[in-house]
Amino acid sequence: MNGILYFSSTGNSLDISLKIKERFGGSIIYIPTYDGTGKEFDKLFIVTPIYSYGLPIHVLNLLPRLDKKVEIYVIQNYGGMTGGADYLFYKYALKYGLNIKSMYLVKMPENFTLTFSVPKFYMNKTLKKSRKVIERILNDIESNNYKLPRPKRTKEKTYLKNKQNWHKIGERFSINSNCIMCSKCINLCPVSNITMVDSRIVFSDKCTACLGCYHRCPTKAIVYMNKKKKDRYINPNIKENTLGTDIK
Repeated sequence: MNGILYFSSTGNSLDISLKIKERFGGSIIYIPTYDGTGKEFDKLFIVTPIYSYGLPIHVLNLLPRLDKKVEIYVIQNYGGMTGGADYLFYKYALKYGLNIKSMYLVKMPENFTLTFSVPKFYMNKTLKKSRKVIERILNDIESNNYKLPRPKRTKEKTYLKNKQNWHKIGERFSINSNCIMCSKCINLCPVSNITMVDSRIVFSDKCTACLGCYHRCPTKAIVYMNKKKKDRYINPNIKENTLGTDIK
């Protein structure tokens, strides 16, 4: 059986994972709740967004414990620039002796939109183009047309610096009067950074910049630096209530 390990806060990685499952079968597993080594699978797919030219913290922490013999296929999605994040992932994987068979990149709609907005038509256009890219990637895997990133300059220093400052994003979130105390943000946060204290939502200092709470709040009550931005993003090809869950 194949394992499809994904990290996703707004659905882009889950969207790709569902396509993998349709083609190759297997179980889709949410990385923050997975404590295995991948040894139980014949092939392992890792589907992840690129964060600050690198890896989300949960994906970074996953690599050291993965089985060194299992075949691994990596699909990274991004909204802006990659900054050599594919080679950085590959370099980290080699450090841990992982059996990386192939790696691919897919441009998906940008969701790091705290301080700017992306036109909806451009988001739709990007998502439409991604379908062809994903199909081509799956065809390559099926025909054993494997690809590995060539050595290139990465923005590892920038990534490591940004990663040290991700917690500041959570500290800059606040709740406006739209909050209905549904606790959705508390339940979906992958690092338990959000709590309710004295009937109010409180953000701590463990944020990893996934922005799931920001985009998925049903009343758009979570705001960043008190900005009155109304646009939010959830991938339209997935069922939002399946985000952060395993799909057998």
